[in-house]
Amino acid sequence: MDYREINEPESFDKVSSVGMVEHVGERNLEEYFRCAYRLLRPKGVLFNHSIGIPKNYPKLEGPTFSDLYVFPDGELVPIGRMTRAAESAGFEVRDVENLREHYALTLHHWVRRMTEHSREVLRIVDETTYRIWRLHMAGSAYYFDTSRLDLYQTLLVKSQNGHTRLPLTRADWYA
Repeated sequence: MDYREINEPESFDKVSSVGMVEHVGERNLEEYFRCAYRLLRPKGVLFNHSIGIPKNYPKLEGPTFSDLYVFPDGELVPIGRMTRAAESAGFEVRDVENLREHYALTLHHWVRRMTEHSREVLRIVDETTYRIWRLHMAGSAYYFDTSRLDLYQTLLVKSQNGHTRLPLTRADWYA
């Protein structure tokens, strides 16, 4: 279901969004965060996990390999634009973590395993699809390795008169 069609205001304590922002697009970010804010009860939490680009990295001219063959509707934005849109919607930014190096390692493992198990993969998908995804993941790993892509996990809260249900430290969150 399209998140914009959910008509259940203040019906969730927590919302988790993984890999969604990349498909929302920069011009729709504020609407996206307003929808999430509306769906959360007071003191509710939004966990947003998304790929972004560093602010100082120029946007490439024309479509990229990924635009053409993997994610034609994707648009990556810097973390500052994401958090600004979230704050405009009413969220308080509680934590931002960049897992760039972790995701680079994950992609390297995926490429290695996909290559090692190519015969099994090719029973499921055709040669073209296999090659596109292998190239996409290898290229993405390179971009994460060289700080051209970031992977952000952002914790946002709908505070109520400055109050939240959140523990005071990250260590407490993970306990």
